[in-house]
Amino acid sequence: MSGAAGKTGAGEGAAAILLRYLQEQNRPHSAQDAFGNLQREHGLGKTAVVKALEQLAQQGKIKEKVYGKQKIYFPDQDRFGNVSNSELKGLDNEISELSCKVQTLQQNCRHMESELKELKGSMTTPEMVKEIEELKKDCANYTEKLERIKSAANHVTPEEKEKVYNEKKLYCREWRRRKRMATELLDAILEGYPKSKKQFFEEVGIETDEDFNVTLPTV
Repeated sequence: MSGAAGKTGAGEGAAAILLRYLQEQNRPHSAQDAFGNLQREHGLGKTAVVKALEQLAQQGKIKEKVYGKQKIYFPDQDRFGNVSNSELKGLDNEISELSCKVQTLQQNCRHMESELKELKGSMTTPEMVKEIEELKKDCANYTEKLERIKSAANHVTPEEKEKVYNEKKLYCREWRRRKRMATELLDAILEGYPKSKKQFFEEVGIETDEDFNVTLPTV
């Protein structure tokens, strides 16, 4: 008996919760809507919600409409008093004010989410401290290396550097001139040679720059 009474009490409790909720919301709800909105706060199961809504509809406390396979429940509008035009206007103004507040809050939320995203992508304070220490060490190492180079007795002077560049130009020009002369001489010999150029080079023992992948530097 106590178990049956407990179930009946639980059913009546669910019905009271749902009736109060629908009257406060005063808009259509499916059983799934009501279950989803009240489950966390009141711990109502889906079966209990469906039974309570059907019970309230049978008792005439709420209205039930069937759309295909889905049932929609809403409060009996006859239970609500008539609303004057001034009251409707006041409600419209309140809705407008609340909509503006919601819009402002949404903008603030987007702004804060953007700032949070930037902060998450930035380095933390400990990471920045570590990075600064590493940069200081690198800077000190480079400074020491630069001082050693400046104080070295065997560093190259601008005059010596210019002399090396000029010698390089001279040797490259001579290399190019001699290569051109050798090519012209070999071409003249090959005009009367009965075999191929490759066979001639092999017989005479001539090695070219190309055989050793050597390229004449550009000056």
